[in-house]
Amino acid sequence: MNQRDSTEPMPASRPAIPVVGIGASAGGLEPICELLAAVPPASPFAYVVVQHLDPLQIGMLPELLQRVTAMPVREAADGMPLEAGHVYVIPPNRDLGYAHGLLRLTLRPQTRTQSVSIDHFLNQLAAECGSLAAGVVLSGMGSDGTAGLRAIQERGGMTLAQQPASARFAAMPQSAIDAGSADIVARAGDMPALIAERLAQPPQHVLHVLPGAQRRNALAELLQNLLTRTGNDFADYKMNTVMRRIERRMALHQCPTLEAYVALLQDNPGEVQLLFKEMLIGVTNFFRDQKVWEQLKAVALPQLLEAHPDGAAFKAWVPACSTGEEAYSLAMVFSEAIEHVSPRAKYSLQIFATDLDPDAIDRAREGLFTHSIEADVSPERLQRFFVADERGYRVRKELRNMIIFAQQNIISDPPFTKLDVLSCRNLLIYFSPKLQQRLIPLFHYALKPAGLLLLGSADTPGHFTELFAPLPGGSRIYQRLDAGSQRLVHYFPTRVAAVAPIPNEARSASMNGNLQSQVEQLLLKKHTPAAVLLNRDGDILYIHGRTGAYLEPAAGKANWNIHAMARDGLRYPLADLLQRALAEEGPQVLPGLVMKSASGQELSVDLSAEALRDGEALEGMALVTFLSAPRQAARRTRLASPRVTELEQQLAQARLEIQAVRDEMQTSREELRSANEELQSTNEELQSTNEELTTSKEEMQSLNEELYTVNAELQSKVDDLSLVNSDMKNLLNSTDIATIFLDNVLHIRRFTTQATQVYKLIASDVQRPLSDIASDLVYPELEQDAGEVLRTLVFSEKQIPTRNGRWFTVRIMPYRTVDNVIDGLVLTFINITGAKQLESQLRALSLADGADGGSP
Repeated sequence: MNQRDSTEPMPASRPAIPVVGIGASAGGLEPICELLAAVPPASPFAYVVVQHLDPLQIGMLPELLQRVTAMPVREAADGMPLEAGHVYVIPPNRDLGYAHGLLRLTLRPQTRTQSVSIDHFLNQLAAECGSLAAGVVLSGMGSDGTAGLRAIQERGGMTLAQQPASARFAAMPQSAIDAGSADIVARAGDMPALIAERLAQPPQHVLHVLPGAQRRNALAELLQNLLTRTGNDFADYKMNTVMRRIERRMALHQCPTLEAYVALLQDNPGEVQLLFKEMLIGVTNFFRDQKVWEQLKAVALPQLLEAHPDGAAFKAWVPACSTGEEAYSLAMVFSEAIEHVSPRAKYSLQIFATDLDPDAIDRAREGLFTHSIEADVSPERLQRFFVADERGYRVRKELRNMIIFAQQNIISDPPFTKLDVLSCRNLLIYFSPKLQQRLIPLFHYALKPAGLLLLGSADTPGHFTELFAPLPGGSRIYQRLDAGSQRLVHYFPTRVAAVAPIPNEARSASMNGNLQSQVEQLLLKKHTPAAVLLNRDGDILYIHGRTGAYLEPAAGKANWNIHAMARDGLRYPLADLLQRALAEEGPQVLPGLVMKSASGQELSVDLSAEALRDGEALEGMALVTFLSAPRQAARRTRLASPRVTELEQQLAQARLEIQAVRDEMQTSREELRSANEELQSTNEELQSTNEELTTSKEEMQSLNEELYTVNAELQSKVDDLSLVNSDMKNLLNSTDIATIFLDNVLHIRRFTTQATQVYKLIASDVQRPLSDIASDLVYPELEQDAGEVLRTLVFSEKQIPTRNGRWFTVRIMPYRTVDNVIDGLVLTFINITGAKQLESQLRALSLADGADGGSP
């Protein structure tokens, strides 16, 4: 956005009016006229037309548009205010902006190779008008306008694109549609009515006026619908952001209530996907917050290189990468830092870039960006890291190979680990404080010691000051600190595997006024045993009652597996019990186990396990219950026996043996854990290899397209050559001169039809020596003369008779290529029989006249 001069007085506050920005190329005059002709004279909107114009031509667009609309049409001037019911047109060789209710004109940069004037205006229109802005992209070449429509979308405005089938040049509207930047696709003449329906009505904040319980229920049903259809939970997003997105979709569909919109979602699966896209914040650009990238290049990355003087293969993670601009920015800055430091050791950077939106990941993988990136990327970087083509700029292969793009949900999917750099910029601001408190420790866990964490301008580590320390400079770059393991376990986010809802499960609904429900809940809480629901691997899916006496969290990384959490005395019997329960029918009971509680008291525990086989939701799961009593009470129930002492001795010996087995199993468990980490590392490498294969496939597809183009060009050349060959053949035949082409060893290369009258030639004689072919010529010196011509390059011409009385002028000439290389001989045979016969007759007459003159 253009900055106002500090000496210029700020304009007085103006009432906000809806503004419609219309973008088209020079060939889009027809749809612009169609759109403006459909606008009623007393329109409450201001219309601004931004067209790609020849900078050297005098603009005649205002006069042309005035013929189709009753609204006044003006050419935009710097500082001109917008008025409703008026049309404003961009002048040639200018960029048009909008700030503080005034139009702003700047000279178009001469260095810009492609026009991005539409994006320039729509971006400023979005920032100025917000939900009162409408962006329209009509017929045109290129992709100008796509980024501008996206900016209007993000601020609650309305975006429209012309139907590609009705556009003379469909590239611009098709680009906006493919990028998801167009809310509505319609013909130009239908757009004014659609804009009037949307912008003429004030925003309906229906979510805020509903009663509290009704709002919660409606919103919960909507979010559950999203979770069911897309598999993504938005409950931990900031509700203000979620509500704004929902209200925007409701306004586009003119839904008066949230219940009506929920009904629309249930009947229209496509709208669920559009709402999912709306929830994803896709605002990004290259080198966002330039100060951060400068400090990363000048300070943070050189420090990281100095810490590894022998070279290193660094790893970085960019969650929520959108269409890849931030990941490519990091790759460029790393390459520049390496070049600036010029280290002797070898360094590399592998970037894992992830996002929830699969379409954004596909666009990021393609590495193709519009010409609008010229505003964010310097000409030097464009030349070094990009290749320009007609559609924009494509990332060079060496930069693309540094990045692996993958779809991932940062909230629920496992993180990448052993990272040197983690860039999560301008993402946390969209999450609730509770989710932020889960993610910051997750970032700490994913980074190596002294690793770098990049946050957005509005993001901080919060109260986790013992995990990260900011680097000097105030650019939101933090360095990982070491922290105590207990503190980290407390911070690390706990993930419990999601299970399908159990039909008979009592919901935690409100029990106000329901005495029976309250009593049932109290009985369940007080008199039912503690229990846990497990899957086949022993992972805890659900906990009922107080299980702290039997289970405790294991030290280190959070592990919700019952084999790791069971207390001493229960762990190994429990493993055998679960195995029997899953293999046999009915409940399996293991009574009288002895264990010590956290307070040191001995307890007698009865374990029960039963495999659940009723219903698809619980198929394959097991329910384990714990029932305990003090050890002393359990002893009183036993009968005295004279052999108690002996049994206790045997029991003590068995405990020692069991303890030895436990130690061995613990060692095996640690080895398995180490092997599991190695498998995870191998999995990451396989993911990297898979991404490289995907890239290779894309390159092969591109190479295939190039080969197809080369093949088409070659076919064209073959057709031209065939035509030239036909012309040459017809030319030689039309001269009626017998011609034979020989190579350097006097083998036949080509011959004309007339040559068969001299030599007995057929089509299969090509490549045969000329001496093998029978001829009527009385010319035994032919091969000798031909060899002399090849040696001296001086042509030979002789008159040779035939055995049947004909005469030919035989000319032997060198065969020269277009590169002036001698590549054989050309033999021509000109029939001079008639001339010879005439010459004989004249000679006979001359002799006869001489004889008459000599007689007496």
